[in-house]
Amino acid sequence: MSTDVIVKLKDMAARSDRVWIQGRSSYADLLAETGRLANTLAAMGLVKGDRLLLQVEKCEAVLSLYLACLRLGVVFLPVNPGYTVAETQHFLTDADPALAVTDPDRAAAIAATGARVLALPEVLAQAASAAPEFADPAHGPDDLAAILYTSGTTGRSKGVMLGRENLASNAEALVDLWRFTETDVLLHALPVFHTHGLFVATNCALYSGASLIFQPGFAPEAVLAAFPQATVMMGVPTFYTRLLADPRLTRDACRGMRLFISGSAPLSPATHAEWQERTGHAILERYGMTETNMITSNPYAGARRAGTVGRPLPGVEVRVTGPDGAPVPVGEAGAIEVRGPNVFHGYWRLPEKTAEEFRDGWFVTGDLGAFDSQGYLSILGRAKDLVISGGLNVYPTEVESALDALPGVAASAVIGVPHPDFGEAVVACLIAAPGAALEESALRAALRDRLAAFKIPKRMLVLPEFPRNAMGKVQKAELRRQHAGLFSES
Repeated sequence: MSTDVIVKLKDMAARSDRVWIQGRSSYADLLAETGRLANTLAAMGLVKGDRLLLQVEKCEAVLSLYLACLRLGVVFLPVNPGYTVAETQHFLTDADPALAVTDPDRAAAIAATGARVLALPEVLAQAASAAPEFADPAHGPDDLAAILYTSGTTGRSKGVMLGRENLASNAEALVDLWRFTETDVLLHALPVFHTHGLFVATNCALYSGASLIFQPGFAPEAVLAAFPQATVMMGVPTFYTRLLADPRLTRDACRGMRLFISGSAPLSPATHAEWQERTGHAILERYGMTETNMITSNPYAGARRAGTVGRPLPGVEVRVTGPDGAPVPVGEAGAIEVRGPNVFHGYWRLPEKTAEEFRDGWFVTGDLGAFDSQGYLSILGRAKDLVISGGLNVYPTEVESALDALPGVAASAVIGVPHPDFGEAVVACLIAAPGAALEESALRAALRDRLAAFKIPKRMLVLPEFPRNAMGKVQKAELRRQHAGLFSES
């Protein structure tokens, strides 16, 4: 069993020299603040097992409330502050939180739904006069720690139930794998309503005694300005592409950094190569999802292979299976399945859906992938994104990698749309690099030596931008919807 998050917090708080947020607070300050908040929530009547919904803009108090909920045993439920009240209503109805904490400008609208609501400043004001000492109740590794709702691209969002051991085991594995120490300073520009910024980043710092440079969001100028004080940055691919567009990104600017990590969306091999050439650093790409925390990672010491997400984390089992559920040979594509202490408890109040997603104790991720002979996993896309054209399987990631390597292509997203002859046709949605003019015939000709004919897109659409979710992931379902009539008979 892993060391619980709160046990680790108390260990670090006993060290008077440990800084939590650079220039702002120590671990001892953090422990005291979580104690005041836990006492405040308890005084409001919240008890172990209750849910607390938090919907606020990114601020340091989010991390304190997350840890206060862990101390009290209240289930933490962060919600994207970009969601409308109508969208948030689903979480309020489904999770039935004992309390919703919001920004002041949305508190009245949330209260009108019938939920019990307090604005964050009210909670913090009450906590300011509460005692910092808190008697933590007993907690078990299987106790529920958080519910995170999936993005809901294929229907209503589902509440992913994560236990304390899910979080603790993953944090311990990542700290060891990525060689975090108390001398590290993590540049934190990620959102904190998502597993990447809330659990991966925060818990890696906490479990190692590292400190944070806590930024309200991603702004290239602010990130670059923080590089001299930081040692590690976690980001999504969009962070890296936007930084590459800034001429101030140089090897000298990154000289104090030891590690750049990317996740939450695929990092193109082209971005990986350009970043290494510009900075001298190879980005470490890893793979995870809300239901599993982190699953695989490229190595800290060793080849960080572009286009792969590395090997399974210690203690985590990963297999690739065929339609019959049996593992497929190395190099062959199939469904990615996961088993280990990182895997969630199930979907909140959806036992039948939970049962559908597991096979013989393995969680079926919905992703397609393949292992190579060195044990590195490549993600070939979501199962729902697989294009079957003329009865042949086309994996979007393979086509995207070929497109991204072409001059003038800044980004690509490959989808399948209805076709009267082939059933589905491969279509490439492209964003041109600044100043580039992309022509379909030239692109198609350039792909002939790289891809089999059936994989080459039948149409190339140059778009100004892609629809993306809050973590920068391309919303292919929306692209398919927008272009569904591309081959319709007139």
